[in-house]
Amino acid sequence: MSLQNLILLLLMVIAVHQAVSITFTSRLLHRFSEDMKTLRVSGSTTGVRASWPEKWSMEYYQELVSGDFQRQKMKLGSRFQWLFPSEGSKTIELGNDFGWLHYTWIDIGTPSVSFLVALDAGSDLLWVPCDCIQCAPLSASYYGSLDKDLNEYRPSKSSTSKHISCSHNLCDSGQSCQSPKQSCPYVIDYTTENTSSSGLLIQDVLHLSSGCENSSNCTIQAPVILGCGMKQSGGYLSGVAPDGLFGLGLGEISVLSSLAKEGLVPNSFSLCFNEDGSGRIFFGDEGPASQQMTSFVPLDEKYEAYIVGVEACCIGNSCLKQTSFKALIDSGTSFTYLPEEAYENIVMEFDKRLNVTSTVSFKGYPWKYCYKISTDAMPKVPSVTLLFPLNNSFVVHDPVFPIYGDQGLAGFCFSILPADGDIGILGQNYMTGYRMVFDRDNLKLGWSRANCQDLSNDKEMPIAPAKETPPNPLPANEQQSAPGGHAVAPAIAGRAPSKPSAAAPCIIPSSFYSIRLPHLILLVLCLVSTCV
Repeated sequence: MSLQNLILLLLMVIAVHQAVSITFTSRLLHRFSEDMKTLRVSGSTTGVRASWPEKWSMEYYQELVSGDFQRQKMKLGSRFQWLFPSEGSKTIELGNDFGWLHYTWIDIGTPSVSFLVALDAGSDLLWVPCDCIQCAPLSASYYGSLDKDLNEYRPSKSSTSKHISCSHNLCDSGQSCQSPKQSCPYVIDYTTENTSSSGLLIQDVLHLSSGCENSSNCTIQAPVILGCGMKQSGGYLSGVAPDGLFGLGLGEISVLSSLAKEGLVPNSFSLCFNEDGSGRIFFGDEGPASQQMTSFVPLDEKYEAYIVGVEACCIGNSCLKQTSFKALIDSGTSFTYLPEEAYENIVMEFDKRLNVTSTVSFKGYPWKYCYKISTDAMPKVPSVTLLFPLNNSFVVHDPVFPIYGDQGLAGFCFSILPADGDIGILGQNYMTGYRMVFDRDNLKLGWSRANCQDLSNDKEMPIAPAKETPPNPLPANEQQSAPGGHAVAPAIAGRAPSKPSAAAPCIIPSSFYSIRLPHLILLVLCLVSTCV
Protein backbone atom coordinates (compact mmCIF):
# COMPACT_ATOMS: atom_id res chain seq x y z
CA MET A 1 0.00 0.00 0.00
CA SER A 2 1.45 3.40 -0.97
CA LEU A 3 1.95 6.21 1.51
CA GLN A 4 -0.53 8.39 -0.39
CA ASN A 5 -3.26 5.76 -0.09
CA LEU A 6 -2.64 5.38 3.64
CA ILE A 7 -2.86 9.11 4.18
CA LEU A 8 -6.12 9.15 2.20
CA LEU A 9 -7.41 6.32 4.39
CA LEU A 10 -6.50 8.29 7.49
CA LEU A 11 -8.42 11.33 6.28
CA MET A 12 -11.47 9.22 5.44
CA VAL A 13 -11.46 7.58 8.87
CA ILE A 14 -11.19 10.98 10.55
CA ALA A 15 -14.10 12.30 8.46
CA VAL A 16 -16.29 9.32 9.35
CA HIS A 17 -15.40 9.67 13.01
CA GLN A 18 -16.35 13.33 13.03
CA ALA A 19 -19.61 12.69 11.14
CA VAL A 20 -20.91 9.93 13.38
CA SER A 21 -20.08 11.90 16.48
CA ILE A 22 -22.82 14.41 15.62
CA THR A 23 -25.84 14.29 17.91
CA PHE A 24 -29.22 15.20 16.40
CA THR A 25 -31.65 16.94 18.72
CA SER A 26 -34.92 18.77 18.26
CA ARG A 27 -37.49 20.55 20.37
CA LEU A 28 -41.20 20.02 19.96
CA LEU A 29 -43.15 23.25 20.27
CA HIS A 30 -46.91 23.51 20.59
CA ARG A 31 -48.37 25.82 17.94
CA PHE A 32 -49.79 28.18 20.60
CA SER A 33 -46.95 27.98 23.15
CA GLU A 34 -45.11 31.06 24.40
CA ASP A 35 -41.92 29.88 22.65
CA MET A 36 -43.77 29.63 19.33
CA LYS A 37 -45.31 33.05 19.90
CA THR A 38 -41.81 34.48 20.38
CA LEU A 39 -40.60 32.81 17.18
CA ARG A 40 -43.60 34.11 15.21
CA VAL A 41 -42.95 37.65 16.41
CA SER A 42 -39.22 37.54 15.61
CA GLY A 43 -39.83 36.06 12.15
CA SER A 44 -42.63 38.42 11.12
CA THR A 45 -42.44 41.96 9.81
CA THR A 46 -45.95 42.75 11.00
CA GLY A 47 -45.76 41.20 14.44
CA VAL A 48 -47.85 38.42 15.92
CA ARG A 49 -51.57 38.50 15.27
CA ALA A 50 -53.66 40.37 17.80
CA SER A 51 -55.95 37.39 18.46
CA TRP A 52 -53.31 34.93 19.70
CA PRO A 53 -55.56 32.55 21.67
CA GLU A 54 -55.23 32.31 25.42
CA LYS A 55 -54.36 28.82 26.58
CA TRP A 56 -57.36 26.62 27.46
CA SER A 57 -59.80 29.29 26.19
CA MET A 58 -62.72 28.55 23.85
CA GLU A 59 -60.89 30.25 20.97
CA TYR A 60 -57.88 28.03 21.71
CA TYR A 61 -59.98 24.89 21.16
CA GLN A 62 -61.75 26.34 18.13
CA GLU A 63 -58.39 26.99 16.48
CA LEU A 64 -57.28 23.42 17.19
CA VAL A 65 -60.52 21.98 15.77
CA SER A 66 -60.19 24.14 12.66
CA GLY A 67 -56.66 22.88 12.09
CA ASP A 68 -57.80 19.27 12.59
CA PHE A 69 -60.55 19.68 10.00
CA GLN A 70 -58.14 21.14 7.46
CA ARG A 71 -55.73 18.23 7.92
CA GLN A 72 -58.58 15.72 7.62
CA LYS A 73 -59.58 17.27 4.30
CA MET A 74 -56.02 16.94 3.04
CA LYS A 75 -55.92 13.26 4.00
CA LEU A 76 -59.41 12.20 2.97
CA GLY A 77 -59.63 14.13 -0.29
CA SER A 78 -62.82 15.63 -1.67
CA ARG A 79 -66.25 14.50 -0.50
CA PHE A 80 -67.66 14.53 -4.03
CA GLN A 81 -66.24 13.97 -7.47
CA TRP A 82 -68.38 16.85 -8.70
CA LEU A 83 -71.27 19.12 -7.81
CA PHE A 84 -73.63 21.32 -9.81
CA PRO A 85 -76.36 23.89 -9.08
CA SER A 86 -79.36 22.45 -7.25
CA GLU A 87 -81.65 23.31 -10.17
CA GLY A 88 -79.52 21.18 -12.50
CA SER A 89 -76.26 21.19 -14.43
CA LYS A 90 -77.85 22.61 -17.59
CA THR A 91 -76.75 25.89 -19.10
CA ILE A 92 -78.66 27.84 -21.73
CA GLU A 93 -77.80 30.45 -24.32
CA LEU A 94 -80.53 33.06 -24.71
CA GLY A 95 -79.30 34.78 -27.87
CA ASN A 96 -78.80 38.43 -28.59
CA ASP A 97 -81.15 39.71 -25.86
CA PHE A 98 -78.73 38.31 -23.27
CA GLY A 99 -75.44 38.97 -25.06
CA TRP A 100 -75.01 35.46 -26.52
CA LEU A 101 -73.67 34.21 -23.18
CA HIS A 102 -74.47 30.96 -21.41
CA TYR A 103 -76.55 31.12 -18.23
CA THR A 104 -77.57 28.74 -15.48
CA TRP A 105 -80.08 28.87 -12.62
CA ILE A 106 -78.69 28.92 -9.08
CA ASP A 107 -80.36 29.05 -5.65
CA ILE A 108 -79.04 31.28 -2.86
CA GLY A 109 -80.06 31.86 0.76
CA THR A 110 -82.59 30.51 3.26
CA PRO A 111 -85.29 30.27 2.07
CA SER A 112 -83.67 29.84 -1.33
CA VAL A 113 -84.15 32.37 -4.12
CA SER A 114 -83.39 31.55 -7.79
CA PHE A 115 -81.14 33.63 -10.04
CA LEU A 116 -80.31 33.29 -13.73
CA VAL A 117 -76.58 34.06 -13.76
CA ALA A 118 -74.17 34.41 -16.68
CA LEU A 119 -71.13 32.11 -16.56
CA ASP A 120 -67.88 34.05 -16.69
CA ALA A 121 -64.48 32.34 -16.55
CA GLY A 122 -62.80 35.74 -16.92
CA SER A 123 -63.76 37.14 -13.49
CA ASP A 124 -63.86 35.88 -9.90
CA LEU A 125 -66.87 37.18 -7.98
CA LEU A 126 -70.41 35.79 -7.96
CA TRP A 127 -72.79 38.75 -7.72
CA VAL A 128 -76.55 39.13 -8.04
CA PRO A 129 -78.87 42.18 -8.09
CA CYS A 130 -79.45 43.07 -4.46
CA ASP A 131 -81.14 45.90 -2.55
CA CYS A 132 -81.06 47.64 -5.90
CA ILE A 133 -80.16 51.27 -6.42
CA GLN A 134 -79.44 50.84 -10.13
CA CYS A 135 -80.14 47.40 -11.61
CA ALA A 136 -81.37 45.97 -14.90
CA PRO A 137 -85.11 45.32 -15.39
CA LEU A 138 -86.13 42.01 -13.82
CA SER A 139 -89.60 41.58 -15.33
CA ALA A 140 -90.05 38.70 -17.78
CA SER A 141 -92.12 40.96 -20.05
CA TYR A 142 -89.00 43.04 -20.70
CA TYR A 143 -87.24 40.03 -22.23
CA GLY A 144 -88.69 37.99 -25.05
CA SER A 145 -87.13 34.66 -24.04
CA LEU A 146 -88.14 34.40 -20.36
CA ASP A 147 -91.23 32.71 -18.94
CA LYS A 148 -90.84 34.03 -15.37
CA ASP A 149 -89.61 37.15 -13.63
CA LEU A 150 -86.03 37.42 -12.44
CA ASN A 151 -85.32 37.92 -8.74
CA GLU A 152 -83.62 40.46 -6.52
CA TYR A 153 -81.61 39.24 -3.54
CA ARG A 154 -82.37 40.71 -0.12
CA PRO A 155 -79.89 39.62 2.57
CA SER A 156 -82.24 40.73 5.35
CA LYS A 157 -84.74 38.07 4.27
CA SER A 158 -82.21 35.20 4.33
CA SER A 159 -81.60 33.63 7.74
CA THR A 160 -78.18 32.36 6.64
CA SER A 161 -76.79 35.65 5.31
CA LYS A 162 -74.21 37.76 7.06
CA HIS A 163 -72.16 40.74 6.02
CA ILE A 164 -68.44 40.44 5.34
CA SER A 165 -66.55 43.00 7.41
CA CYS A 166 -63.74 45.22 6.19
CA SER A 167 -61.31 43.23 8.34
CA HIS A 168 -61.97 40.03 6.36
CA ASN A 169 -58.92 38.74 4.48
CA LEU A 170 -60.88 38.71 1.19
CA CYS A 171 -62.01 42.32 1.48
CA ASP A 172 -59.84 44.14 -1.07
CA SER A 173 -61.40 47.50 -0.20
CA GLY A 174 -60.66 47.21 3.51
CA GLN A 175 -58.16 50.08 3.53
CA SER A 176 -60.84 52.54 2.43
CA CYS A 177 -63.20 51.57 5.26
CA GLN A 178 -63.70 53.92 8.19
CA SER A 179 -64.00 50.99 10.60
CA PRO A 180 -62.82 47.35 10.41
CA LYS A 181 -66.32 46.27 11.46
CA GLN A 182 -67.93 48.10 8.55
CA SER A 183 -69.46 45.99 5.74
CA CYS A 184 -66.94 45.38 2.99
CA PRO A 185 -67.72 47.28 -0.24
CA TYR A 186 -66.72 46.01 -3.68
CA VAL A 187 -66.39 47.65 -7.08
CA ILE A 188 -65.56 45.66 -10.22
CA ASP A 189 -64.87 47.33 -13.56
CA TYR A 190 -65.15 44.93 -16.49
CA THR A 191 -63.38 45.10 -19.85
CA THR A 192 -66.52 46.22 -21.67
CA GLU A 193 -66.55 50.01 -21.68
CA ASN A 194 -68.30 51.65 -18.70
CA THR A 195 -69.54 48.28 -17.43
CA SER A 196 -69.29 47.66 -13.69
CA SER A 197 -70.93 46.20 -10.61
CA SER A 198 -70.68 47.55 -7.07
CA GLY A 199 -72.19 46.89 -3.68
CA LEU A 200 -71.34 44.94 -0.53
CA LEU A 201 -69.85 41.50 0.10
CA ILE A 202 -72.17 38.99 1.77
CA GLN A 203 -71.77 35.40 2.94
CA ASP A 204 -74.71 33.09 2.32
CA VAL A 205 -75.34 29.51 1.25
CA LEU A 206 -75.29 28.29 -2.34
CA HIS A 207 -77.52 25.26 -2.93
CA LEU A 208 -75.77 22.47 -4.84
CA SER A 209 -76.43 18.86 -5.80
CA SER A 210 -74.17 15.84 -6.25
CA GLY A 211 -76.63 13.86 -8.37
CA CYS A 212 -76.35 10.81 -6.13
CA GLU A 213 -79.22 8.38 -5.53
CA ASN A 214 -79.31 8.85 -1.75
CA SER A 215 -81.52 11.94 -1.61
CA SER A 216 -80.60 12.77 2.00
CA ASN A 217 -76.97 13.34 1.03
CA CYS A 218 -77.46 14.69 -2.49
CA THR A 219 -78.03 18.33 -1.64
CA ILE A 220 -75.40 20.64 -0.21
CA GLN A 221 -75.70 24.12 1.24
CA ALA A 222 -72.21 25.52 0.82
CA PRO A 223 -71.25 28.84 2.43
CA VAL A 224 -69.85 31.19 -0.22
CA ILE A 225 -69.02 34.87 -0.55
CA LEU A 226 -71.11 36.79 -3.08
CA GLY A 227 -71.59 40.36 -4.14
CA CYS A 228 -74.77 42.15 -3.18
CA GLY A 229 -74.89 44.06 -6.47
CA MET A 230 -76.64 47.28 -5.57
CA LYS A 231 -75.50 49.29 -8.58
CA GLN A 232 -74.69 48.09 -12.10
CA SER A 233 -73.69 50.09 -15.17
CA GLY A 234 -73.04 49.75 -18.89
CA GLY A 235 -73.83 46.40 -20.48
CA TYR A 236 -75.33 45.09 -17.24
CA LEU A 237 -78.22 47.51 -17.68
CA SER A 238 -78.93 46.60 -21.31
CA GLY A 239 -79.48 42.85 -21.29
CA VAL A 240 -76.15 41.26 -20.36
CA ALA A 241 -76.35 39.36 -17.06
CA PRO A 242 -79.41 41.23 -15.72
CA ASP A 243 -79.81 38.70 -12.89
CA GLY A 244 -76.15 38.35 -11.92
CA LEU A 245 -72.77 37.01 -12.96
CA PHE A 246 -71.08 33.81 -11.79
CA GLY A 247 -67.32 34.45 -11.71
CA LEU A 248 -65.38 31.21 -12.28
CA GLY A 249 -61.87 32.69 -12.13
CA LEU A 250 -58.77 31.75 -10.15
CA GLY A 251 -59.23 34.30 -7.36
CA GLU A 252 -59.65 33.20 -3.74
CA ILE A 253 -63.04 34.91 -3.57
CA SER A 254 -64.50 32.72 -6.32
CA VAL A 255 -67.02 29.99 -5.50
CA LEU A 256 -64.67 27.38 -7.00
CA SER A 257 -61.90 28.33 -4.55
CA SER A 258 -64.35 28.11 -1.65
CA LEU A 259 -65.69 24.68 -2.63
CA ALA A 260 -62.18 23.26 -3.00
CA LYS A 261 -61.01 24.80 0.28
CA GLU A 262 -63.99 23.26 2.07
CA GLY A 263 -62.96 19.86 0.71
CA LEU A 264 -66.20 19.38 -1.21
CA VAL A 265 -64.81 18.85 -4.73
CA PRO A 266 -61.44 18.83 -6.51
CA ASN A 267 -60.18 22.27 -7.48
CA SER A 268 -61.42 22.03 -11.04
CA PHE A 269 -64.55 22.60 -13.13
CA SER A 270 -65.85 21.98 -16.62
CA LEU A 271 -68.00 23.86 -19.11
CA CYS A 272 -69.58 22.25 -22.14
CA PHE A 273 -71.52 24.17 -24.79
CA ASN A 274 -73.57 22.58 -27.57
CA GLU A 275 -74.25 24.08 -30.97
CA ASP A 276 -77.99 24.26 -30.18
CA GLY A 277 -77.36 26.62 -27.24
CA SER A 278 -77.60 24.01 -24.48
CA GLY A 279 -74.73 23.08 -22.20
CA ARG A 280 -73.50 21.79 -18.84
CA ILE A 281 -71.44 22.96 -15.89
CA PHE A 282 -69.83 20.71 -13.26
CA PHE A 283 -67.79 21.85 -10.27
CA GLY A 284 -64.94 19.43 -9.51
CA ASP A 285 -64.91 17.76 -12.94
CA GLU A 286 -61.34 16.80 -13.88
CA GLY A 287 -62.23 15.47 -17.33
CA PRO A 288 -61.60 12.12 -19.02
CA ALA A 289 -58.15 10.53 -19.14
CA SER A 290 -58.17 10.81 -22.94
CA GLN A 291 -58.51 14.60 -23.04
CA GLN A 292 -55.84 16.82 -24.56
CA MET A 293 -54.24 19.38 -22.28
CA THR A 294 -52.07 22.46 -22.23
CA SER A 295 -50.65 24.46 -19.34
CA PHE A 296 -51.84 27.90 -18.37
CA VAL A 297 -49.17 30.57 -18.68
CA PRO A 298 -48.48 33.37 -16.20
CA LEU A 299 -48.65 37.09 -16.80
CA ASP A 300 -46.02 39.08 -14.93
CA GLU A 301 -45.07 35.81 -13.20
CA LYS A 302 -48.57 35.45 -11.72
CA TYR A 303 -51.36 33.01 -12.51
CA GLU A 304 -54.42 35.22 -12.24
CA ALA A 305 -56.42 34.16 -15.30
CA TYR A 306 -56.91 31.19 -17.62
CA ILE A 307 -54.36 32.19 -20.26
CA VAL A 308 -52.86 29.71 -22.72
CA GLY A 309 -50.07 29.97 -25.28
CA VAL A 310 -50.99 29.10 -28.88
CA GLU A 311 -47.95 28.07 -30.94
CA ALA A 312 -49.59 28.38 -34.37
CA CYS A 313 -52.89 28.43 -36.21
CA CYS A 314 -53.69 26.20 -39.18
CA ILE A 315 -56.28 26.96 -41.87
CA GLY A 316 -57.08 23.70 -43.59
CA ASN A 317 -53.76 21.88 -43.97
CA SER A 318 -51.71 25.08 -43.96
CA CYS A 319 -50.10 26.00 -40.63
CA LEU A 320 -49.21 29.66 -40.71
CA LYS A 321 -46.11 31.45 -39.53
CA GLN A 322 -46.39 34.45 -37.22
CA THR A 323 -49.64 33.18 -35.75
CA SER A 324 -48.45 32.40 -32.22
CA PHE A 325 -50.19 34.32 -29.45
CA LYS A 326 -51.45 34.20 -25.88
CA ALA A 327 -55.18 34.10 -25.23
CA LEU A 328 -57.57 34.22 -22.30
CA ILE A 329 -60.09 31.35 -22.20
CA ASP A 330 -63.25 33.24 -21.30
CA SER A 331 -66.82 31.96 -21.31
CA GLY A 332 -67.92 35.49 -20.40
CA THR A 333 -66.91 36.76 -23.85
CA SER A 334 -69.33 35.84 -26.61
CA PHE A 335 -66.87 35.75 -29.50
CA THR A 336 -63.15 35.31 -30.21
CA TYR A 337 -60.52 38.06 -30.50
CA LEU A 338 -56.94 37.61 -31.75
CA PRO A 339 -53.91 39.93 -31.61
CA GLU A 340 -53.62 42.09 -34.74
CA GLU A 341 -50.76 40.30 -36.53
CA ALA A 342 -52.16 36.81 -35.96
CA TYR A 343 -55.64 38.03 -36.88
CA GLU A 344 -54.56 39.46 -40.25
CA ASN A 345 -52.60 36.35 -41.25
CA ILE A 346 -55.43 34.01 -40.26
CA VAL A 347 -58.35 35.86 -41.89
CA MET A 348 -56.43 36.38 -45.13
CA GLU A 349 -55.58 32.67 -45.38
CA PHE A 350 -59.18 31.74 -44.52
CA ASP A 351 -60.50 34.11 -47.20
CA LYS A 352 -58.07 32.70 -49.78
CA ARG A 353 -59.11 29.10 -49.13
CA LEU A 354 -62.85 29.76 -49.10
CA ASN A 355 -64.55 29.09 -52.42
CA VAL A 356 -66.66 32.27 -52.34
CA THR A 357 -66.27 35.17 -54.76
CA SER A 358 -66.08 38.17 -52.43
CA THR A 359 -66.78 39.50 -48.96
CA VAL A 360 -69.89 41.47 -48.08
CA SER A 361 -71.05 43.54 -45.15
CA PHE A 362 -74.08 42.58 -43.07
CA LYS A 363 -75.59 45.52 -41.23
CA GLY A 364 -75.30 45.30 -37.47
CA TYR A 365 -72.67 42.55 -37.44
CA PRO A 366 -69.12 43.37 -36.29
CA TRP A 367 -67.09 40.99 -38.47
CA LYS A 368 -65.09 42.12 -41.48
CA TYR A 369 -64.92 38.84 -43.38
CA CYS A 370 -68.53 37.95 -44.22
CA TYR A 371 -69.85 36.08 -47.25
CA LYS A 372 -73.19 35.98 -49.03
CA ILE A 373 -74.58 32.71 -50.35
CA SER A 374 -77.22 32.17 -53.02
CA THR A 375 -78.61 28.88 -51.71
CA ASP A 376 -79.54 27.48 -48.31
CA ALA A 377 -76.51 25.20 -48.40
CA MET A 378 -73.33 26.34 -46.69
CA PRO A 379 -70.17 26.09 -48.81
CA LYS A 380 -67.29 23.99 -47.55
CA VAL A 381 -65.56 25.98 -44.83
CA PRO A 382 -61.84 25.33 -44.19
CA SER A 383 -61.01 23.97 -40.76
CA VAL A 384 -59.38 26.17 -38.12
CA THR A 385 -56.92 24.42 -35.79
CA LEU A 386 -54.98 25.86 -32.87
CA LEU A 387 -51.68 24.14 -32.08
CA PHE A 388 -50.40 23.92 -28.51
CA PRO A 389 -47.14 22.57 -27.05
CA LEU A 390 -46.48 18.80 -26.99
CA ASN A 391 -48.47 18.21 -30.20
CA ASN A 392 -51.83 19.06 -28.64
CA SER A 393 -54.33 20.52 -31.10
CA PHE A 394 -57.72 22.18 -30.82
CA VAL A 395 -59.94 21.99 -33.91
CA VAL A 396 -62.56 24.74 -33.78
CA HIS A 397 -65.95 23.05 -34.07
CA ASP A 398 -67.60 25.86 -36.05
CA PRO A 399 -65.47 28.90 -36.94
CA VAL A 400 -68.27 30.81 -38.70
CA PHE A 401 -71.44 32.60 -37.61
CA PRO A 402 -74.54 32.07 -39.83
CA ILE A 403 -76.55 35.13 -40.90
CA TYR A 404 -80.27 34.67 -41.50
CA GLY A 405 -82.59 36.91 -43.50
CA ASP A 406 -86.26 36.87 -44.41
CA GLN A 407 -85.70 34.03 -46.87
CA GLY A 408 -83.59 31.88 -44.56
CA LEU A 409 -79.81 31.55 -44.55
CA ALA A 410 -78.36 34.64 -46.21
CA GLY A 411 -74.66 34.22 -45.50
CA PHE A 412 -72.04 33.77 -42.82
CA CYS A 413 -69.08 35.51 -41.20
CA PHE A 414 -65.69 34.28 -40.06
CA SER A 415 -66.37 34.94 -36.38
CA ILE A 416 -63.10 36.36 -35.07
CA LEU A 417 -62.24 39.98 -34.38
CA PRO A 418 -58.97 41.86 -33.84
CA ALA A 419 -58.00 42.38 -30.21
CA ASP A 420 -56.90 45.74 -28.85
CA GLY A 421 -53.71 44.42 -27.22
CA ASP A 422 -51.29 41.51 -27.52
CA ILE A 423 -53.49 39.09 -25.53
CA GLY A 424 -56.33 37.45 -27.43
CA ILE A 425 -59.57 35.96 -26.10
CA LEU A 426 -60.90 32.54 -27.03
CA GLY A 427 -64.55 33.20 -26.38
CA GLN A 428 -67.60 31.08 -25.94
CA ASN A 429 -68.18 30.53 -29.68
CA TYR A 430 -64.85 28.70 -30.09
CA MET A 431 -65.51 26.55 -27.00
CA THR A 432 -68.62 25.02 -28.59
CA GLY A 433 -68.62 21.25 -29.03
CA TYR A 434 -66.03 20.61 -26.32
CA ARG A 435 -65.96 19.64 -22.68
CA MET A 436 -63.57 22.32 -21.44
CA VAL A 437 -61.88 21.41 -18.15
CA PHE A 438 -60.23 24.11 -16.06
CA ASP A 439 -57.80 22.25 -13.77
CA ARG A 440 -56.99 24.93 -11.21
CA ASP A 441 -54.74 22.75 -9.04
CA ASN A 442 -52.40 21.73 -11.86
CA LEU A 443 -52.93 24.96 -13.83
CA LYS A 444 -53.93 23.17 -17.01
CA LEU A 445 -56.70 23.44 -19.59
CA GLY A 446 -58.19 20.17 -20.86
CA TRP A 447 -60.55 19.58 -23.76
CA SER A 448 -62.34 16.67 -25.40
CA ARG A 449 -65.11 16.49 -27.99
CA ALA A 450 -68.46 16.04 -26.26
CA ASN A 451 -72.21 16.32 -26.71
CA CYS A 452 -72.56 17.78 -23.20
CA GLN A 453 -74.29 14.79 -21.64
CA ASP A 454 -75.43 14.85 -18.03
CA LEU A 455 -72.46 13.33 -16.20
CA SER A 456 -74.55 12.86 -13.05
CA ASN A 457 -76.61 10.17 -14.81
CA ASP A 458 -73.54 7.95 -15.00
CA LYS A 459 -74.03 5.92 -11.84
CA GLU A 460 -70.40 4.85 -11.71
CA MET A 461 -69.03 8.39 -11.67
CA PRO A 462 -70.42 10.31 -8.64
CA ILE A 463 -68.74 9.65 -5.31
CA ALA A 464 -71.13 9.57 -2.38
CA PRO A 465 -70.20 11.58 0.72
CA ALA A 466 -68.22 9.74 3.36
CA LYS A 467 -70.31 8.44 6.26
CA GLU A 468 -68.20 10.35 8.76
CA THR A 469 -68.86 13.73 7.16
CA PRO A 470 -71.08 16.21 9.02
CA PRO A 471 -74.75 16.48 8.02
CA ASN A 472 -75.93 19.15 5.61
CA PRO A 473 -76.23 22.08 5.54
CA LEU A 474 -72.52 22.74 5.90
CA PRO A 475 -71.60 25.17 8.68
CA ALA A 476 -70.24 28.54 7.65
CA ASN A 477 -67.13 27.88 9.72
CA GLU A 478 -65.29 24.85 11.02
CA GLN A 479 -66.67 24.96 14.58
CA GLN A 480 -68.29 21.80 15.87
CA SER A 481 -71.65 22.34 17.50
CA ALA A 482 -73.79 20.37 19.88
CA PRO A 483 -77.55 20.09 19.21
CA GLY A 484 -78.15 22.99 21.56
CA GLY A 485 -75.86 25.22 19.55
CA HIS A 486 -72.98 25.39 22.03
CA ALA A 487 -69.45 24.87 20.85
CA VAL A 488 -67.92 21.54 21.83
CA ALA A 489 -64.29 21.33 22.82
CA PRO A 490 -62.40 18.29 21.53
CA ALA A 491 -61.63 15.49 23.99
CA ILE A 492 -58.29 15.96 25.72
CA ALA A 493 -56.16 12.82 25.80
CA GLY A 494 -53.57 14.33 28.09
CA ARG A 495 -52.35 17.74 29.10
CA ALA A 496 -48.99 18.75 27.69
CA PRO A 497 -46.27 19.86 30.12
CA SER A 498 -46.05 23.58 30.76
CA LYS A 499 -42.52 23.76 29.35
CA PRO A 500 -41.51 21.83 26.25
CA SER A 501 -38.59 19.52 26.95
CA ALA A 502 -35.79 18.65 24.57
CA ALA A 503 -36.07 15.32 22.82
CA ALA A 504 -33.59 12.61 23.76
CA PRO A 505 -30.46 12.79 21.60
CA CYS A 506 -30.29 10.41 18.66
CA ILE A 507 -26.90 8.62 18.80
CA ILE A 508 -25.67 6.07 16.28
CA PRO A 509 -23.96 3.30 18.34
CA SER A 510 -21.01 1.29 17.05
CA SER A 511 -18.11 -0.42 18.80
CA PHE A 512 -15.72 0.77 16.09
CA TYR A 513 -16.82 4.39 16.48
CA SER A 514 -15.94 4.26 20.19
CA ILE A 515 -12.21 4.33 19.28
CA ARG A 516 -10.74 7.70 20.18
CA LEU A 517 -9.26 9.90 17.48
CA PRO A 518 -5.64 9.77 18.83
CA HIS A 519 -5.80 5.98 18.77
CA LEU A 520 -6.85 6.10 15.12
CA ILE A 521 -3.87 8.27 14.24
CA LEU A 522 -1.44 5.93 16.03
CA LEU A 523 -2.99 2.96 14.23
CA VAL A 524 -2.47 4.54 10.83
CA LEU A 525 1.12 5.61 11.64
CA CYS A 526 1.88 2.06 12.68
CA LEU A 527 0.54 0.76 9.38
CA VAL A 528 2.61 3.30 7.48
CA SER A 529 5.87 2.34 9.26
CA THR A 530 5.18 -1.34 8.62
CA CYS A 531 4.48 -0.87 4.91
CA VAL A 532 7.46 1.36 4.20
